[in-house]
Amino acid sequence: MAAPPKSRIVAIYPGSFDPITNGHLDLISRGSKLADHLIVAVLENRRKQSLFSVDERVEMLREVVKPFANVEVGCFHGLLVDYVAERGANFIIRGIRAISDYEYELQIAHMNRRLSPGVETVFLMAAEAYSFVSSQLVKEVASLGGNVSEFVPPLIEEHLKNRVSKRN
Repeated sequence: MAAPPKSRIVAIYPGSFDPITNGHLDLISRGSKLADHLIVAVLENRRKQSLFSVDERVEMLREVVKPFANVEVGCFHGLLVDYVAERGANFIIRGIRAISDYEYELQIAHMNRRLSPGVETVFLMAAEAYSFVSSQLVKEVASLGGNVSEFVPPLIEEHLKNRVSKRN
């Protein structure tokens, strides 16, 4: 008698990724080992002023996640739990850098579970080297002419330099 087919574990790592940082990439790398298929999902947040368009962020992400065979890049708007259901995901991955992140992410995880009782959230602690890095901080340093090469992949650094030089 053949063994039943193994169920496929699908995770979603949502965020704005404006821009993607090495901290995000670290979580993608680690998350790709926890799931058979990881979907990195860019949130279309029309209320937030972004440096890069959703299409630009998706394209940049697709380039930098190429080394991960089981990672896909997508985008969504609206409720994350609806996207989770649409994609048949088993859980959400969220990164935690500090206690303040945990407090915020815990509220979101509880709300997601209340809206969709089967949705679980897995928190991954940021690697120590990236525990202080945020997209917002990287954008600020880049806009002031600072070196962000240790915080973002080379492709993203190039896009940042081009974008902030046009704004200044």
